[in-house]
Amino acid sequence: MGKIQAICISPVRGVQKQAVPSVELTPEWGIVGDAHGGNWHRQVSLLSFDKIQAFKERGAEIDFGAFGENLVVSGFDFRALPVGTLLRCGEVLLEMTQIGKECHTHCEIYKVMGDCIMPREGVFARVLEGGTIRTGDEMVLEQRQTPRPFQAAVITLSDKGAKGEREDLSGPAIQKRLEQEGYDVVETLLLADEATALKRHLIRLADQRQLDLILTTGGTGFSPRDITPEATLAVATRQAPGIAEAIRAASMQITPRAMLSRGVSVIRGKTLIINLPGSPKAVQESMDVFLSTIGHGLAVMRQQESECART
Repeated sequence: MGKIQAICISPVRGVQKQAVPSVELTPEWGIVGDAHGGNWHRQVSLLSFDKIQAFKERGAEIDFGAFGENLVVSGFDFRALPVGTLLRCGEVLLEMTQIGKECHTHCEIYKVMGDCIMPREGVFARVLEGGTIRTGDEMVLEQRQTPRPFQAAVITLSDKGAKGEREDLSGPAIQKRLEQEGYDVVETLLLADEATALKRHLIRLADQRQLDLILTTGGTGFSPRDITPEATLAVATRQAPGIAEAIRAASMQITPRAMLSRGVSVIRGKTLIINLPGSPKAVQESMDVFLSTIGHGLAVMRQQESECART
């Protein structure tokens, strides 16, 4: 059980949040009156009270809201909770959607202290059920009644697509197929064939958003610009080669050129990453191979199912 120690908002982005006694929350926005609300997954930001106190003990003279946090809560180490955790505060129900964030420009706290805890300790949530939260209210973990859908992202790698010179047909085809199978596709990206950007997004989606599945399309051939497999392997924590092998084996029955695909399949943390070819036809054929099977593996990584041998 936790307790709300402070509530902070700011009506304008880039302005330090100020403490207020209470706020209204809506699923469509987040905190009414806060500039960081909106129809997205980072409607509400939270920080653990203990983390702020420990930072202040290092000599930082800061007020609540200095890190951009909306809710300061004692009793929880948010960083240790998984994405998908439900947090109940009276009539309000929050769902954690992201842990940490990318820091593109150093804030004033970082410039003074050489550190800022928000990028690694802060978490974000969306509002599932609205209502009022007041300073001093209790916050508790709420049990999920049914498993949430598997969450996925789709990344298209294409130099011409990123420049607007070619329409991306494969990415939308993958998204539609996943949604038909019950997946919640939370992000779609169209990137140039650049390893640095691809690695950064794979790490962000796997570590901060803790997605179940990431499918990439494009960049798996022999061209010098085809860097998808190398970037994917660079962020992997475990191998899952059977999926890529199965795709190639099945595709060889369609065209011998399938042997030229260099796509890989790996795991980072609890996220499965699979490289698919670049054409809409090929991605559909590839998904035919694995889509009905990988659900068990994703559930095992979520610890919703156990690995058991057939007898």
